Amino acid sequence: MIDKITLTVGFDQRESIAFHVFCQSVIDKATKPVQFIPLAENISGLYKETHTDGSNQFIYSRFLTPYLMNFDGWAIFADGDMVCMADIAELWSLKDESKAVCVVQHDYKTKAARKYLGNINQDYPRKNWSSLILWNCSHPANQILTPEFISSKPGSFLHRFSWLSDDLIGNLDPQWNWLAIEYEENPQAKLVHYTLGTPCFKDYANESMSQYWHDVNSRVNEGFDF
Repeated sequence: MIDKITLTVGFDQRESIAFHVFCQSVIDKATKPVQFIPLAENISGLYKETHTDGSNQFIYSRFLTPYLMNFDGWAIFADGDMVCMADIAELWSLKDESKAVCVVQHDYKTKAARKYLGNINQDYPRKNWSSLILWNCSHPANQILTPEFISSKPGSFLHRFSWLSDDLIGNLDPQWNWLAIEYEENPQAKLVHYTLGTPCFKDYANESMSQYWHDVNSRVNEGFDF
């Protein structure tokens, strides 16, 4: 059986290019087959968004990943506003069967009161933990994550992984979810996360670590004569 990597990726039409750039960055460096599942609003009738908060259109659908996998095997969820700078198979190799999820356990205060498209950027416990998730979809603790359950829970419960005990949350190296602008420049980062704003937005086009995104974007457009 081929060991392929399943990657669910947040998709928001307002920054659709970000999704394509992220996927390109993964493809460029991957040494294992990768299957991408875009978490767009219209891809399935199995979940209707009832939450009224959130700065993007996949803020809650990320928690459907185990359900979409039929609660079997492993998958990675990633926000679309990222660039992968390393082989995604390296992240895949960090699977820990004793954990329900593995995440970068950020502990920081934001530098910006607002982020892209004027969205309020609040501090809260476990901020950005859910922006990159290595999911153990088979873990019994994750089988509670049905569309009905996710619809019924507030964002604070879901993004803090409150259905899990702390010992079921594995800790990944911060290099796998390096927050551009919020953290210092880091050429060693394995995955750069433009959490305040993807460089596709003019306000963030020339911010810290934006060149990595622009370099991959040029690859997306390679061969096109506009």
